[in-house]
Amino acid sequence: MTGFNPIEQLAGIMAMSGFPHSSGMRIVAAEPGRVSLALSKRPELTQFFGHFHGGVITGLADQAAGAAVTTALPRGRIAVTVEIKINFLGPADGEEIIARAEAMQVGGTIGVAKVEVISQEKGVERICAFATATMRAVDLPAEFR
Repeated sequence: MTGFNPIEQLAGIMAMSGFPHSSGMRIVAAEPGRVSLALSKRPELTQFFGHFHGGVITGLADQAAGAAVTTALPRGRIAVTVEIKINFLGPADGEEIIARAEAMQVGGTIGVAKVEVISQEKGVERICAFATATMRAVDLPAEFR
């Protein structure tokens, strides 16, 4: 019998239809309680100046926070957002953005994560946003287990 692998569960969730998949979010790194997700720039993800749209940045931060908390939960549980706060520190004008999330506290019902969003251009990284998120642990519906 094989053990539970939260990283495999995360990969399956990321492959499902919906915004994370259709926007092109991808897993860069993952371990229990820590996840990095990336998103390459496409015109439909930008605002009128050509920078990543704030809603897209927030969406990536939200997904990374939920993923970080989810990887720290037991089999069959997933984190969903209760609250997210984001501070934009500068334009996300790189070729891709990377959200690095860490679960700071995970309990039976509530988890809290912090996220740094990095704008990357030709290998040079600059922080463009910082977020904190509160997540609720819920049962993953049976059809997704």
